Amino acid sequence: MKREAGILLPVSALPSAYGIGGLDGAAIEFVDFLARAGQSVWQILPLGPTGYGDSPYQSFSAFAGNPYLISLPHLCEDGLLTKEECLAADCTASDGGVDYGALYEKRTRLLRKAFSRSRQTAEQIEFEEKHRHWLENYALFMAKKTRPEEDSLVDEMAYYRFLQYRFFEDWDALKSYANQRGIRILGDLPIYVSLDSADVWCSPELFQMDENGVPTEVAGCPPDGFAPRGQLWGNPLYDWSAHEREGYAWWISRLSHAFSMYDAVRIDHFRGFDSYYAIPYGAPDATVGEWRKGPGMALFRAVEKALGEREIIAEDLGFMTDSVRELVRESGFAGMKILQFGFEGDEEHLPHNYPENSAAYTGTHDNPTLLEWLGARSAEELAQIENVLGAPLGEGEGALDAMIALLMRSRSRLAIVPMQDYLGLSAEARMNRPATAEGNWRWRMTREQMNDELCDKIRRLTTIGGRLP
Repeated sequence: MKREAGILLPVSALPSAYGIGGLDGAAIEFVDFLARAGQSVWQILPLGPTGYGDSPYQSFSAFAGNPYLISLPHLCEDGLLTKEECLAADCTASDGGVDYGALYEKRTRLLRKAFSRSRQTAEQIEFEEKHRHWLENYALFMAKKTRPEEDSLVDEMAYYRFLQYRFFEDWDALKSYANQRGIRILGDLPIYVSLDSADVWCSPELFQMDENGVPTEVAGCPPDGFAPRGQLWGNPLYDWSAHEREGYAWWISRLSHAFSMYDAVRIDHFRGFDSYYAIPYGAPDATVGEWRKGPGMALFRAVEKALGEREIIAEDLGFMTDSVRELVRESGFAGMKILQFGFEGDEEHLPHNYPENSAAYTGTHDNPTLLEWLGARSAEELAQIENVLGAPLGEGEGALDAMIALLMRSRSRLAIVPMQDYLGLSAEARMNRPATAEGNWRWRMTREQMNDELCDKIRRLTTIGGRLP
């Protein structure tokens, strides 16, 4: 089995102009950077349109793309905006991070201006026809959200169709370029959809809702090391019996769409397919909940029958049971191994225990950066790390390189390192703190950081692990 290496960097974290990473020149530059650095995989976070809380795991649609990521330079090239208009609507925060509040105000006005100058093309008509099965419902849902007082939503729906056309035009071009450069895109699929989404609005019968459209129970996870009171996500839970009756058609459609966008897919919170944690709607936190049985292999047999074998990485983290491990094994999907967890007492996450069919990470978007994590280790934990390394850990960049090299040498067929760990950044660069509602998803790298010195270091560490393409 071919051994590969990749980098985790959300599109939003690219050093594009105007306040948030985008599907433009900076993305192309990053693909070239990955290729020079000997990488094979670019892992991203979900690309859906974000709402309250700015989380990419709480989207208005399981199918749509985030309009904030649409390339403004491409809109300028097509005569729909001017560079001066884009500069006037710059949303860059003072610390360089993403300011979602400014995006909501300024970027939205800018995109509406571009739409007002656009004309529907044959290519756009073809796109709308191809994606009609989800696009019409999404456009109507968003139009009703933004213009609830209006009787005619024709123009508003046209605006949201335009945004999706421009997003997917940019995305398809970027993915095609990445594939040409030998870079595969690993997408991220949240297991749940948002309560405030076109998916729930259009198909409430597929979710655990009462006759008034209110969830009876919602998703989350019980107390753990991340969150002493658990995590109350609030997503509506699936009515798995309803999905089974329709042959899992919604999931087949969702995964078919995902594989049209990505070369491989990581499914978040995979254990929820074996059993899921159900919290009564209205509960103040996740300390009260019950485990319920999920669809298990029946879902994935239906998916494979419809779509054939596809590359899926199962995020099999959190509260693990034998039945969850059996589901991952029977599915044949690669599970995830987290280096940080191995030195926190979970031996299956120690690098010498990784099976070949796994994806190994120093940490995920939910973990501290490696530098922050090392700084919080006890003397006993540091001694264990040195025992596994067979050498002193050292300090600073040398310690980080030693940990990354350890990951690279593991048997896992795929090793993924978040960009923050290669850059040696600490708590200020953490992407998400679970169970917190504010200040997440903001970090961005700078163009200055994407330099030849970093590229050479990444290639050297990848070579150590025998993972060059």
